[in-house]
Amino acid sequence: MQYPYKDLEKLTLPSLFEYAVKKYGKRDAFAVVGEKPFSYNDFELLVKKMSELFLVSGLKKGDKVILLSENMPNWGVAYFGVTSFGGVIVPVLPDFNPIDIHNIITHSEAKAVIVSSKYLHVIEQYEKKEDLLFAFNLESFTMEFSHIKESQEAIYEEVFEEDLASILYTSGTTGHSKGVMLSHKNLVSNATSIYNHIEVRSDDVWLSILPLAHVFECTAGMLIPILHGSSVYYLKKMPTPTILLDALQKVRPTMMLSVPLIIEKIYKNKILPSFTNSFLMKTLYSIPFIRKKLNQIAGEKLLQSFGGRIRFFAIGGAPLSPYVEQFLIEAKFPYIVGYGLSETSPLLTVVKRDGKIHFQSAGYPVANTQLKIQDKDEKTGIGEIVAKSPSVMMGYFKDPQKTAEVMEDGWFFTGDLGYIDKDGYLYIRGRSKNVIIGPSGENIYPEQLEAVINQKKGVVESLVIESDKKLIAKIHLDEEFVDNLVQKFPKEQQQRKIDEYLEKMRKEVNSEVASFSKISKFIAVDEPFVKTPTKKIKRYLHI
Repeated sequence: MQYPYKDLEKLTLPSLFEYAVKKYGKRDAFAVVGEKPFSYNDFELLVKKMSELFLVSGLKKGDKVILLSENMPNWGVAYFGVTSFGGVIVPVLPDFNPIDIHNIITHSEAKAVIVSSKYLHVIEQYEKKEDLLFAFNLESFTMEFSHIKESQEAIYEEVFEEDLASILYTSGTTGHSKGVMLSHKNLVSNATSIYNHIEVRSDDVWLSILPLAHVFECTAGMLIPILHGSSVYYLKKMPTPTILLDALQKVRPTMMLSVPLIIEKIYKNKILPSFTNSFLMKTLYSIPFIRKKLNQIAGEKLLQSFGGRIRFFAIGGAPLSPYVEQFLIEAKFPYIVGYGLSETSPLLTVVKRDGKIHFQSAGYPVANTQLKIQDKDEKTGIGEIVAKSPSVMMGYFKDPQKTAEVMEDGWFFTGDLGYIDKDGYLYIRGRSKNVIIGPSGENIYPEQLEAVINQKKGVVESLVIESDKKLIAKIHLDEEFVDNLVQKFPKEQQQRKIDEYLEKMRKEVNSEVASFSKISKFIAVDEPFVKTPTKKIKRYLHI
């Protein structure tokens, strides 16, 4: 397919915005579920109103502006309102604790804050408010406080592709947040890179459920729909099952972004029990051709529960369980898988539109992206995934040392391990920092063991670690499952019953994994593991 964005003058966010308004002005742009959408022309008026207000209030090109808000149409208005005059937008994940948010405001050298009413209290607690020009309420379009001395002239400076557009503070699985600097070219080239992989249309309707402050939702769930004139709907409240199901029936989306945990929960809690709730059904489900037919029926029901119009259900942010992917394939559910990182804006690979199944693959490189495997193992071909692309970050803000650790001659060292097959498809095996070395030097990938454990009855999630040269699995069990397991026994026998179940499960898991990956002990933990916004466990907190 030929490059379809020839009318896009520059790879900058203002150019992308102007391109969309010019081409799709009267079409619906954004809305809250159940409310009237506003058009791309309406969107333009709001962006101009905000950017001019910020300029006369003293902001200028290069100034950093914090954006702290739940998802809503005005989130996009703020994003383009700041970047349209060359300001640097700093989206902050709302589930960061207030101390982290205050540290980000300070570290980013922010000149102003845009905040929704829900999180205004976090800004009010900031001890250095006098260092900010103002705090702007995203919903009322009014100043919450202001230290503006006099109005300035609204001067729009030219924005260039290589200018800094955004700083993203990651909530990683291995430690403290880093400020990822993304240029206009990084972000827009990433949004335009998927044309050979996904067909996005102006009549597509998206339902947004992931946080816009995460680069996956921001690029793939906002910039890409804008680029194609699609409509995006946002939830009024946090996506509980009831709220989400209601929204799906009202919006009937054709496109959605998700993380694996969401679809895995649906499969494990709703679909799988219906096929394993009796000995007869369990037996039938174990027969491959019958299982495929049952999964196909379940897939049709699943599609209807999502509104019946889904064309692409994109899954990213973490590895997808092989058990769940097998179901999605047999169910003929229109899913696609992608891979990327905050540092790559984020997309590096997406499954192509070639009709072929590439089971457990993270996809094929998007346009203008090169991948290679560094220090690969001679037997397995597995090594560190290294990427070169126009979407690779400028570096970490105020941290040249960490930047130098991951960048070399334009190549970004992802820290992820994987291999590339003969067709050019990428397969992820885990994080290099998580790899456990087996007794004879074998590489053990805890994420793969956790995928096996997580399919077992009663398991909500698991974490495999090494302790005294032995593999230990920490297991968070479903509370209702545990209650049912022990309810017939006196209190003094209940822990023994839980331990017996864990030991039985340990033996089952060990029968399904390589001999050098066998787990010595299962330990039950009471609380869920702390996670990132894309639902990956923050491993460093639980080791």
